[in-house]
Amino acid sequence: MNNLRSISKRIYGQQHGPITRLISPNDVGELLKPFIFLDYFSAEITPGFGFPMHPHSGIATLTWQPGCDVQYKDTTGKNGTLKAGGLEWMNAGGGAWHQGMLQGNGRVTGFQLWVPMPPAIEDGHSLGQYVPPDEVPVVPIVGGSVKVLLGSFESAKSPITSHQDMNYFVISLASGQTWRYQPPTEHDVAFAFKFEGHGLIQGMPAESELLVFEQGNGEIEISAAAVNITVLLGTAKKHPYPLILGSSSVHTNTQSLKRSLEKIRQIGANLS
Repeated sequence: MNNLRSISKRIYGQQHGPITRLISPNDVGELLKPFIFLDYFSAEITPGFGFPMHPHSGIATLTWQPGCDVQYKDTTGKNGTLKAGGLEWMNAGGGAWHQGMLQGNGRVTGFQLWVPMPPAIEDGHSLGQYVPPDEVPVVPIVGGSVKVLLGSFESAKSPITSHQDMNYFVISLASGQTWRYQPPTEHDVAFAFKFEGHGLIQGMPAESELLVFEQGNGEIEISAAAVNITVLLGTAKKHPYPLILGSSSVHTNTQSLKRSLEKIRQIGANLS
C-alpha cells in the first residue's frame, strides 16, 4: 500500500556567498516551524574562515559541520575546538553571543538550524552544549545508517534537549538501497534535503533542493541510485506560537523580543 507523504513545495533557496538559505522565518519557516531557519554551507576554505561573534535570542541554533573542526567561543564562558562531525547547540535563551571559526583546507559542507523556544524557555538562561562526534548517535539500518542530530530513532536519542517534539536526522544509504520511515503520528511537518549522491525521494529524482512535505501523516521513502545518497531529514510537531522576528532573534511575543534585544545590547557592550 502506498502511504507516502506528498511533496508540496520544492525550494532551491537563496544564495549568500558560500551559504544557501533553504529555510527562513519569513517564508517556509512558517510552514515548517519549529524548523524556522536552515543554512547549507558548502565552500572551499582556508584556516580561520568562519563566523565572528554574533548574537541570538529566543532560539537555539544547531550547527553540524562534518567536514572540518570548529574553534568555538560563546558568552556562557565556553570555548574550545569541536572535532569534525560534532554538534554545537547554542540555546540563546534571553540573549547570548557566539562565534565559530572553521579549521582546515579544502571544500567543506555543513548546516545551521534555528529552533524557536516555547514561552517558558525563550527568556531563560543561555546554554552552550558541544557534543563530540563519537557521542552523536548513529543507528545502522539495512544498507545504511541514521545519524540522530535531534530527537530519537529506535532506541537512540540525541544528547541534546531541543524543547520541541522533533527529529532531525542524516540518512546515508548505499547504492541500490531503499529506506522507508514512518514519523511519529504527531509530526505533521517534514522536509528533506539531498546534499550528496543521487537517488529518489518519494519515488522522484532528488535534486539539490529542499522538499517540503504536505502537513499530516504518511511515510517518507529514500532510495539510492547507482551511487550512495545522503539526505538531511526533519520531522516535527508544528510549533504552535507566532514568530516575532528580530535581526538575529525569534520570540513568541513582542515584549520578550524587546527584553532580549536590550540584554543582547548589554552583553555586546561588555564584549567591546
